[in-house]
Amino acid sequence: MRLKDIAKFLEEFAPLKLQESYDNSGLLIGSHDLEINKAIITLDVTDDVLNEAITKKCELVIAHHPLIFKGLKSLTGKNYVEKLVVKAIKNDIAIYAIHTNLDNIKNGVNGKLAEMLGLINTRILVAERNDLKKLVTFCPHDHSEKVRTAMFNAGAGQIGNYNCCSYNLEGEGTFRAMEGTKPYVGKVGEIHFEKETRIETIVPDYKLGKVIKAMLDAHPYEEVAYDVYPLDNANPTTGAGMIGELPKETDAGEFLLNVKEILNSKVLKFNSTIERKIKKVAFCGGSGSFLIDSAFHSGADLFITGDVKYHDFFDHQEKMIIVDAGHYETEQFTKELLYAILKEKFPSFALLISSTDTNPVNVL
Repeated sequence: MRLKDIAKFLEEFAPLKLQESYDNSGLLIGSHDLEINKAIITLDVTDDVLNEAITKKCELVIAHHPLIFKGLKSLTGKNYVEKLVVKAIKNDIAIYAIHTNLDNIKNGVNGKLAEMLGLINTRILVAERNDLKKLVTFCPHDHSEKVRTAMFNAGAGQIGNYNCCSYNLEGEGTFRAMEGTKPYVGKVGEIHFEKETRIETIVPDYKLGKVIKAMLDAHPYEEVAYDVYPLDNANPTTGAGMIGELPKETDAGEFLLNVKEILNSKVLKFNSTIERKIKKVAFCGGSGSFLIDSAFHSGADLFITGDVKYHDFFDHQEKMIIVDAGHYETEQFTKELLYAILKEKFPSFALLISSTDTNPVNVL
């Protein structure tokens, strides 16, 4: 299998446009044209992970965290990043990262964490804004179903848990074909009136190019008229963090003991008494303390993330329990998520989950 086939699938599942500005997701080392026979999935790229890849004859490492965050001006081995880059290149191992773009989709890192914690009725905590576009086109009545279906199949028309959403209005369009054209209807040099359907639908920005191409391919006209409008609507399928509910109201202490066991956390840090009932839980895998206020204003009884700073624990004391369960611990199931979606797409492809524990944090 070509590496580009794997990358294409991963980038359709979690588009690179959804990564944060500081991030560096995508193919970091290697060529898209490489032939890949076996890949290994990890949370982090470490020396032990590369040794495991070499031993198990894997040509590709798929990691959640990028090995390279900043530009490299040299490859002299002066730090661990340069050493690992050199080692990967010497051993013909490609490295692909799928980081905050996987964090920012509903069925990504946080969706998997919600599943493991047994939460229901989940939704994005802070939905992405300025991510949606309205796409409008006009076509003959007898082609409207074909054009509309092509747009839907390419990713248009999704509003929350509803798909194939559009608004259709019948009207009449005019045009005059000039010399050198081959009009689908009408005659060259004559103004033509055509009964047309105006099709309006909604499209995430990262799918816009694909949807427009599908629309143009399905449309009968030689020159297709269409409009793209920016929208300020929040996109409920992309954004930071998630919030959900427990199946029934539960003692906070009992829930946290369960969380500790599920995440195999050596320690949980929290900011206030846990002798109370909770129902609504917000969460963000990795470093999510920037979402503390959003979680509180969303009515969460408890917020789980990693890398919470000392002063953050003072926020909303006695009103919302803030829990630091660890960066690695809240993201560890990303490996199983990636394995599952890749195996479903490429069932015969040799795929492994790394057995190397890459958590750099130890406690006594």
